[in-house]
Amino acid sequence: MANAYFHTFDDRGVIRLDGEDRAAFLQGLVSNDVLKVSPERAGYGAFLTAQGKFLHDFFLVETGDALLIETAADRLDDFFRKLRMYKLRSKVELTVESDGWVVAAVFGADAFDIIGLPPERGAASAFAEGLAFVDPRHADAGLRVLLPEVTGAAALAAAGLTETNRSAYDRRRVSLGLPDGSRDLAVEKTVLLEAGFEELGGVDFQKGCYMGQELTARTKYRGLVKRRLMPIVINGPLPASGTEITLDGREAGEVRSVVANTGAGEEGGGLGLAMIRLNRLDEAMRSGAPLTAGESTVIPHKPDWATF
Repeated sequence: MANAYFHTFDDRGVIRLDGEDRAAFLQGLVSNDVLKVSPERAGYGAFLTAQGKFLHDFFLVETGDALLIETAADRLDDFFRKLRMYKLRSKVELTVESDGWVVAAVFGADAFDIIGLPPERGAASAFAEGLAFVDPRHADAGLRVLLPEVTGAAALAAAGLTETNRSAYDRRRVSLGLPDGSRDLAVEKTVLLEAGFEELGGVDFQKGCYMGQELTARTKYRGLVKRRLMPIVINGPLPASGTEITLDGREAGEVRSVVANTGAGEEGGGLGLAMIRLNRLDEAMRSGAPLTAGESTVIPHKPDWATF
């Protein structure tokens, strides 16, 4: 049996952009360079407030004469409304196509061979009447596949992939330090560089102006990043998302995504992501004092891709 798995998401949605101005329209709004997206190259980026704070993150792919935004389903309507606000006279048509697509993650040692793509960030191609692409943030996260609803998971099983649960995917994601929208990024509060968007290929500092560019650039060039989203090992009961992390009673961060260890209940510990204050982390490393979240200790670690 092939060492390759898939999980179909029930919390992702799709916005379609048609029209001759589709790329130029989006280019002026989002953090990454839309013009680099092609049928052979997918992208990852964010839509920010005018003040440079996180609103939505997304994957971007090109199919035929359209761009597809794959994003969180629970906040898709808000994203769609905001895009329409900026449409003005642009020759672009926006439609929500969530019901027409199945979105899946594919991962495992044999996944790239089965899908037919190299383990190269953002590499994309057609697949089973839909399209597939390597996660543009980190190739170790595997691939993402968008398939017509009529094809769906059956095409993935027919390719030799084994269906698995969300926890299996989330363990891989959080161990790599990859955010999942508003589960990990506080809406209207998080700055992109706190969440690793530069290293993860989600922001381009060479492109032209876009919404929130000024703060993003200032954060980079003035070295203003004081917190970072980091993977954590949890020893003890799984804390709820939003639980404060403390060091000797002082605020040191906040828990975001959590996932239990394989085969363990909530008491068995797990993995997660947390927004950690770097000065508190430095204090903890020097003193040996533990970081705690509720009844548990948390041990942050720097992802292999991080430059801080």
